[in-house]
Amino acid sequence: MGKNQWVVKKGEQWGVKGEGNERITSFHNTQKDAIAAAKSIAKNQKSELIIQGKDHKIREKNSYGNDSYPPKG
Repeated sequence: MGKNQWVVKKGEQWGVKGEGNERITSFHNTQKDAIAAAKSIAKNQKSELIIQGKDHKIREKNSYGNDSYPPKG
């Protein structure tokens, strides 16, 4: 499983950043474009996509890996 991908606000742009990375992987003019890019990476790496809103709070999460939902039992 790869690194979770974050969509973050950076100045006037939106960035895609691998979890734990210091640098932004790519910059985009819209959140929609950043989400599309991050989703592609997350699907390829079988990881999670975490989207932050303008207020930097997590607004959405999507899993593209081996999600344990629904939980066993």
